Amino acid sequence: MSTRAGHGLARRDTALTELMDDPDCDPRALAATYRRFDTVNRLVSAWGRVYRTRVRPELRALARPARVLDLGCGGGDVVVRLAGLAARDGLDVEWVGADPDPRALEAARERSRPGGRFVAAGSRELLAAGEKFDLVVSNHVLHHLDAAELRAFADDSLALSRGAVLHADIARGRLAYGLYAVGITPLAAGTFLRVDGLRSIRRSYREPELAAALGTPWQVQTPAPFRLLAVARGRADAEAEEAEDAAVSGGARGDAQGRADA
Repeated sequence: MSTRAGHGLARRDTALTELMDDPDCDPRALAATYRRFDTVNRLVSAWGRVYRTRVRPELRALARPARVLDLGCGGGDVVVRLAGLAARDGLDVEWVGADPDPRALEAARERSRPGGRFVAAGSRELLAAGEKFDLVVSNHVLHHLDAAELRAFADDSLALSRGAVLHADIARGRLAYGLYAVGITPLAAGTFLRVDGLRSIRRSYREPELAAALGTPWQVQTPAPFRLLAVARGRADAEAEEAEDAAVSGGARGDAQGRADA
């Protein structure tokens, strides 16, 4: 590991940008990267475990059809994998992957399956459209965001969910960096996987850092080695009830004023 890389792991290196985030990056390498994310995420992201311990119990507890959102879905491999696991368990779920990047959506739509869809939208657009979900997840989004963007993304995800919100990301560390640098080599040819993966690790949080950045009501856990999971309960139902109460209260005040004017 280089001296610079070692130094960069002592704290988040937020000055780094990923090659695939460049709108002028090589489209062939980008497409190959999106295609291989499925394999990479199956190896490192621990969504199988998160599904068993978090997603499946949440969906079963509803005892009705559910809606799940993957916010910032990228190439769509995580939401397609979760949909497959839920279908195997006989769960009735509508799956929505949302990403504002049209290049990601093009790759994601190649993975489309019955019961799921992909939309070109960010959290703001989904909220403006009045969308609500029973569960909101994301994978490897948080480390891309600056402080203001992180707060907005986290708050929006809470407002979109009636149930749990689960944001998964990398835990920054020397061992994770070293193992990834070696382990990704067989899959990296013709892609951005090695450069961007290492940059992602250097941009990522450690558990106390992410907990401090997110604040209340978030809890940050380590579901697997080199992984972080930020967990909170959504407030979509609470906000809907508050809006309804405000409307009723406003109507009552209007009626009272009308009687007074009469």
